[in-house]
Amino acid sequence: MGYVFDFKDAGSYDARFDQAKDKYRLNLGIKLMMGLLSPQKGQRIIDIGCGTGISLESMLDQGLNLTGLDPSPYMLDIASKRLGHVVDLHRGVAEDLPFDDNQFDTALFFTSLEFTQRPAKAIEEACRVAKDSVILCVLNRYAPLNMTRRFKGFFIPSVYNHAHFFSILELKQILHAVLGKVPIHWQTTLQFPFARGPIAGWVENIGIIRKSYFGTLVGMRIKPVPKFRTRPMVLKIKNTKAYKPATGWTRIGL
Repeated sequence: MGYVFDFKDAGSYDARFDQAKDKYRLNLGIKLMMGLLSPQKGQRIIDIGCGTGISLESMLDQGLNLTGLDPSPYMLDIASKRLGHVVDLHRGVAEDLPFDDNQFDTALFFTSLEFTQRPAKAIEEACRVAKDSVILCVLNRYAPLNMTRRFKGFFIPSVYNHAHFFSILELKQILHAVLGKVPIHWQTTLQFPFARGPIAGWVENIGIIRKSYFGTLVGMRIKPVPKFRTRPMVLKIKNTKAYKPATGWTRIGL
């Protein structure tokens, strides 16, 4: 288990999106996530580290079977109020998902892998429960905005002090170590975090720009290698009547 958001963290998490600049950043991240998901009606999707349910909220009208999991009861309480009974919410950790093999079509991390203690194990578990795809949306170590967040963390405490920011290369190395040389499709968004508006939004949608290694949010889609949890088999052997060894000669005719 990694960092678990406490009551104070949960209360302030959504409040920051009331500001126009942060709402603009969130919308770009959601757009990247939805583009990677390409959701189709009836799909089973689990959001691992769903937090307050912001990422799930954007999928409510898509006709999907949605599940959310988070280790923080305070975050789940807010998510429950936001999403109602439409989403099946569970408390648990990413490194040990309480679900069956291939139970979902897609597993999603939306800025939650950064707070896990063992990201490789979390990805492995996601691949176990998802049969079609795993989507990673993580904060980029080398993005200007995230470098600023890390620098501020030396002076002002925040949840980012508990986050591990990933580079694209590091993510690929983890994925290849877990899955082998599987195809990885990736993009980034929020290349210009200190600007917003129609022009900045138009530039963000340019294909070559989305291949920048310095975007604030990295989005990756991978095809999971089928994995199954193995459990020891228990064999029950009934006691049988003991027979005494036969004496004398026995002739077998051919």
